[in-house]
Amino acid sequence: MRLKALHPLAGAMTGVSLGAVVALLVPGALGPALGLLAAGAGLAASLRALERRNAEHRELLLAGLGEVKVRLATGAIRIDALSQRVELMPMRDVDAAPARAAINELTAEVGLLGDLIHQVATTLADHDEKLLRLPQAAPQMPASPPAAPAHAPEVRLDPEAARREHAEKLATERAAAARAAREEAQAERAALIGAALSDGKVEVQLQPIVSLPQRRTRGYEALPGLRLDENTLLLPHEFLEIVDERGLGQTLDALVLTRALAIARHLAAKDGDVFITCNFSAATWASSRALAALTRILERYRDHIGRLVIEMPQAVFRSLDPTSLGLLGAMSANGVRFALDQVVDLRLDPRSLFDRGIRFVKVRAALLGAHAEGRVASDIAAGDLAALLGRASIALVAEGIEDNPMAADMIELGVGMGQGNAFSPPRPVKPEVFAEPAPAAPPARAEPPAARPTAEVLDYPQPAAVPAAEAPQKPERLPFRAVLRRASA
Repeated sequence: MRLKALHPLAGAMTGVSLGAVVALLVPGALGPALGLLAAGAGLAASLRALERRNAEHRELLLAGLGEVKVRLATGAIRIDALSQRVELMPMRDVDAAPARAAINELTAEVGLLGDLIHQVATTLADHDEKLLRLPQAAPQMPASPPAAPAHAPEVRLDPEAARREHAEKLATERAAAARAAREEAQAERAALIGAALSDGKVEVQLQPIVSLPQRRTRGYEALPGLRLDENTLLLPHEFLEIVDERGLGQTLDALVLTRALAIARHLAAKDGDVFITCNFSAATWASSRALAALTRILERYRDHIGRLVIEMPQAVFRSLDPTSLGLLGAMSANGVRFALDQVVDLRLDPRSLFDRGIRFVKVRAALLGAHAEGRVASDIAAGDLAALLGRASIALVAEGIEDNPMAADMIELGVGMGQGNAFSPPRPVKPEVFAEPAPAAPPARAEPPAARPTAEVLDYPQPAAVPAAEAPQKPERLPFRAVLRRASA
């Protein structure tokens, strides 16, 4: 049996028992003396064993802490290598931002674990120093009879409080690192979007608006996209919020309007009354100066603005100031039509809408379905809405139709036009549509035929000129009676 496996107090129990036996067996004063000596030796052996055991535990703990520190260092090296691999990978900056944020979080967590382990090692070292100072103060104490040894002072820590404190600190630092990484990624993304918009890298995709139930194309909605690079095209929901925050909505609206008018010019060369719709941002509607600038763009395409329809959110329409309403009336007088978009309230006044240039009302198919089921409050029945708008020369368009059953529901409600992925998703426009038409070349003048070369010989008669062929005379029209007279002669 290994002695190290025994409990440290086994020596003290053995010494006390042996001292008691010696005191009982040995007669005279020598027995108690030998018993006390044996008990003291047992207690000394127990203290030595307890000290040795504590030293072994500290060594094991320090060794474990050292191994953890080595593993953390190895993990930090691997994280750095992973970060370098992410930087070298051919990824978009927008896609690489979450990976960078995750790597920053791991790096911060590894650093926190390293700091915690360093604190634990420092605490153990301080504990060892305190234990080493205890034997130096022992000789100064007065002699006293041997007594039960006092236990060495222990540094008691509340593990639950330490764990909570560490968790709160880790969560705070992790949230700060994630917030900093997110803000950095958003700043990089906003810078890329602003640069692409300044360079005019706006691409337009068209989604058809069809008639119901024939599904014949009646128009298109121009949906803007932003080209960051050859492989990255941002959709509207990915950059419109940043564009509005940076105050670049007016620039985007001008670019989209120019491209929509170019598409209208292309549609004018074809048969049919197909129109094109586009959207303006809320900042543009709120600025009379921006509307005036867009009006100047419309002046350059005066011949094609009859095919243009400008969509306006319902909330913006209800909050227009008198100046904007005047510009709206001027644009409507020049032939621009408007569509009420993003409708959330079906309590509409068709006559007032028509007087302000509204010719289309676009409502989400889900909202129309909820209205038909009675889940939306309105003064107009669901089946009468399209007819009521139609009597004011306003067409109802159901947008967001995703499947054929939804299209059938819209047909039952009398909706005349529909838009959505059930008919066609947005598709890019061919580049040649935006090309400026070549000016018509003037008709070429016919050159007279070159004269035939003739040889002139001295004292030789020239050939007679060939008379020009006489033009055939048209037959004389005679009355029918003269023909009969000649036939009877």
